[in-house]
Amino acid sequence: MTWDPRSLPDLSGRVYLVTGSNAGLGYFASEQLVRAGARVLMSARHPNRLSAARAAIRRRVPDAATDATEPLILDTSNLASVRSAAASVRGKGGLDGVLLNAGIVHPPKIRETTIDGNEVVLATNALGHYALAGELLTALADASGRMVWLGSMSTSLTPYDPVDPQLADGYTAWRAYVQSKVATAALGFEADRRLRAAGVPVTSVVAHPGYSTGGRTPGIVGVNEPSRAKRFRDNLQAAIAQSKERGAWSLVRALTDPGIEGGEFWGPRTGSRGEPRRQTAAKITRDPEVGARLWDVAETATGVHWPFEVAAR
Repeated sequence: MTWDPRSLPDLSGRVYLVTGSNAGLGYFASEQLVRAGARVLMSARHPNRLSAARAAIRRRVPDAATDATEPLILDTSNLASVRSAAASVRGKGGLDGVLLNAGIVHPPKIRETTIDGNEVVLATNALGHYALAGELLTALADASGRMVWLGSMSTSLTPYDPVDPQLADGYTAWRAYVQSKVATAALGFEADRRLRAAGVPVTSVVAHPGYSTGGRTPGIVGVNEPSRAKRFRDNLQAAIAQSKERGAWSLVRALTDPGIEGGEFWGPRTGSRGEPRRQTAAKITRDPEVGARLWDVAETATGVHWPFEVAAR
């Protein structure tokens, strides 16, 4: 089928969860899903920001159903928050898909840990989403749904092997970010291998948004309000950058295109910008040994064991 990111297939009756949906890629993915008729569970850490994002969708998609969005408070860096949010979602029935988008893009300069004792960037970007996807596995299986993990171009630029995933030694902000993205993608591909082996009717896909910046993104009150200086700086990179609205195209296609299979990697046509295309992920993220090692790390750090046997039934 021809895929037009500006005119998605009818998603009426579908239910999706988007983490970090109050701004950036998560907001625009939510808006695009709503425009196509889906119902979106919009999650974020801050109630006020979440309310502003839902209000923006009501303004920008005035013909959407009154219940097109539903708020869900979720902090992926906090495992208690993950468990609570997942229990709430499971109580609603089947789930067609979850976009594991929330994350820290600008890590702290000095290593920080969460209330659970995990390095905060790894916890927010990778561990929390591993736990959430595991907690939602039966709901996804009920609808033969899909999980999409948010990859990054950075894993090809500096493919760090997270032999010390918690960065107890040698912490830098850039390494923390890239390692968290290597872990996220590796977990996404490892999830696909394990779901297939267990016969669970859920697909796991990894997607990345290219180089998407706020300064090239439409201004939306309460969602995206870049300064004039940021607009100027980001527009200087027009040849390689795109808006977060367009960056969300790859994520939404990975989530909703029925022709996409588990284990695939999707991103913008040129790598940094453009229409969604199937691509080849960084070698380290596809390495089964790395995936299995990071799965053990995530399982131990979160205490979440995915219920493959239950979901397969």
